[in-house]
Amino acid sequence: MTSRWLLMLVLFLLLSLVVDGCGETGQYPYIDFNDTEQVQNVAKKSEDMPLRVALAAMTSTKSSISYYEELLDLLSKTLNRPVKLIQRNTYAEVNQLLRTGQIDVAFICTYSYVTGHDQFGLELVAAPVKNGEPKYQSYIIVRRDSGIESFADLKGKKFAFTDPMSTTGYLYPMSLLKKQYNSSPEKFFADYIFTFSHDNSIKAVSHGIVDGAAVESLVFKHMAENEPEVTSKVKIIKKSSEFASPPVVARPGLDKSLKRQLVRFLTTLDDTEQGRKILAKMGLEEFRQIDDAAYDSVRALGRELR
Repeated sequence: MTSRWLLMLVLFLLLSLVVDGCGETGQYPYIDFNDTEQVQNVAKKSEDMPLRVALAAMTSTKSSISYYEELLDLLSKTLNRPVKLIQRNTYAEVNQLLRTGQIDVAFICTYSYVTGHDQFGLELVAAPVKNGEPKYQSYIIVRRDSGIESFADLKGKKFAFTDPMSTTGYLYPMSLLKKQYNSSPEKFFADYIFTFSHDNSIKAVSHGIVDGAAVESLVFKHMAENEPEVTSKVKIIKKSSEFASPPVVARPGLDKSLKRQLVRFLTTLDDTEQGRKILAKMGLEEFRQIDDAAYDSVRALGRELR
């Protein structure tokens, strides 16, 4: 246990140098894109209330905000209402805010959507599209010079998961351990950690802090395009089957008219030059509506592990 905490400390100290300005652990910043003063103490109309949008740390804090702030700025102008971006470290925290109605919309992973939908009625808004399909995969990665060629070679090595509610960063590698090796992380790996973001996991492998990691393909591809000096040091040794991509979701009870506006905003982003530029910065082609049934394979994976 001591070695795991020491490894986590080294990881986050190093990544705080690599990812400049990520902020202190435990602080949850928000951005108000309509910074206006209320000079009268009067009841606000619903359209004057901020739309609260949450983002779990799929990537590091600074990167996450920079990818999404332009999108939400445009959303604020389109809806003609304030938008607040609320950052949280884990998917579980975001799900709890959605459950209790403290936020309205969130960008989350597939398993946190499935869990939220089945437990308290979380609603789909749209899913991101890359390479023509709203799908993604889990990549098992190692250092290029490690000599590791298969998942089996990771036995007795150090491994990085992302988040306990991540399909690609946790459920998939856990299913490999259970199905193929009838094992657990404690028995299979010499040590393991949670990084709580896919880019941190990629950097942990790149810098040799861990021997392997499970990461999301969309983040890996985007990072390969923008930070090739990091991804060039790693290689993919295994890919999962395809899952429906991590969706944008709405809390139960969100005004139906507002939800329709959100769907229209996201699914027509690629119709305008400004929207296409924002999507390109996010490493996406478009957002598309998708049925809940598309996530049944993730449900099955979760049931197997439970």
